[in-house]
Amino acid sequence: MSRLYRETMYYCGEVHLDVDIYPVWDKQRGRGPKRRPTSEVQEKLNQKNAERELARLLDTNFTQNDLRFDLTYNDAHLPKNDEEALRDAANFIRRVKYQRRKLGLSELKCVIVTAVGAKSGRYHHHIVMSGGLTIEQLAALWRPRGFTTLKPLELDDNGFVGVANYFARQNSVGKRWRTTRNLERPRQHQRDGKISAHRVTEWGFGIRLSRGY
Repeated sequence: MSRLYRETMYYCGEVHLDVDIYPVWDKQRGRGPKRRPTSEVQEKLNQKNAERELARLLDTNFTQNDLRFDLTYNDAHLPKNDEEALRDAANFIRRVKYQRRKLGLSELKCVIVTAVGAKSGRYHHHIVMSGGLTIEQLAALWRPRGFTTLKPLELDDNGFVGVANYFARQNSVGKRWRTTRNLERPRQHQRDGKISAHRVTEWGFGIRLSRGY
C-alpha cells in the first residue's frame, strides 16, 4: 500500500491561487484504511471547506471596486418567518437588477447570506455585489423595510478570506449563501505525487498564494 499527496489548485481570478494538499492511496497497490470522522470533526471540516469555497468564489468574481453592505429591518417590517425573509432578499435583488438595466450597467453579480441574529433573533442580509450603484441608491431600493449599511470590502494578500469567513459563519437561513447564476467558478487543476511528505509537513495541508501565480 502506497501513499502519495494530491494537490488541487484553484485559480481564482487574475491574482490568487488556492491549493489543497491531502494524502491519497495508490489504487494500484490497495486502498487505505477507512476511518469515519466523528461528527464534531466532520462539522469542523465542513465549516472550513465552506469558508474556503466562498473565499475562492469571492476572489474569482469581485474586487475592491465592488460593494459589501448589510440590510436590516425596522420593527414594522421584520419578517415573520424564514420564507418571508428570503422573499424580501429575492425582491431586493430583482429591483437592483432592474435599476442596473435602466442605467446601462453590467449584469449583476451577487453573493447574499440571509441570517438570524444569535442573540437578537432578528433577520438581516449580508451582501457582496457588483459596484456601480451608490449606497444611497441601494438604500432607496430597500426602503421602507429598514436600513442599509455599507461595510468595507477588505482585500489583502489572502484575498477576501476575512469576508468569506464572516459570511460562512453566520446563522444562515436555508443555504449558507446564495448567488446570482452568472458567477464564474475558479479554474481547477489536480496532480498527484509531485510533492514530498517533508514539504507537506513544512507547508501544511492548505496554502494560499497571491500575485503572479
